[in-house]
Amino acid sequence: MAARVIEVLDTDITRLEVDAIANAANTDLRHGGGVAGAIARAGGPAIDRESRARAPIGLGEAVETSGGEMPCRWVIHAATMELGGPTSAEIIRRATAATLRQADALGARSLALVAFGTGVGGFSVDEAARIEVEEVRRRLEAGSGLERVVFAVRGDAAREAFERALAAG
Repeated sequence: MAARVIEVLDTDITRLEVDAIANAANTDLRHGGGVAGAIARAGGPAIDRESRARAPIGLGEAVETSGGEMPCRWVIHAATMELGGPTSAEIIRRATAATLRQADALGARSLALVAFGTGVGGFSVDEAARIEVEEVRRRLEAGSGLERVVFAVRGDAAREAFERALAAG
């Protein structure tokens, strides 16, 4: 088995050279603001076109589109909330697990995740970090084909939250 790398980077997820990136989406797969908007802008019209064809999806579910004009091959859109609505720990856990399953189904070897639910969803970044790190570890221990997982976050607070969550385990 290849060495497994889990890292935290304060970076723009749309520029990462990984097989797949995650998007904290709404169930309608409309990508207006935040990370979803940045992904849609960076990926070009293919992201919105492919998302419309796949929508709607249920809370905690995940579907893929191409990466469009970004360096990644796929975007895995995980529904962490209804359009404009709040999220919860259970939804974030399900969305993270669904994203990891989808990455494996696609044959991805590298995946970048975002801090699910912490923008428009208003969820605690510390709690999101704990949940996502737990789910990544669980999936890797279960035999995932992922060799590199990046938590791509923005800002010191988010970076430190994910670093603490990784150190805790």
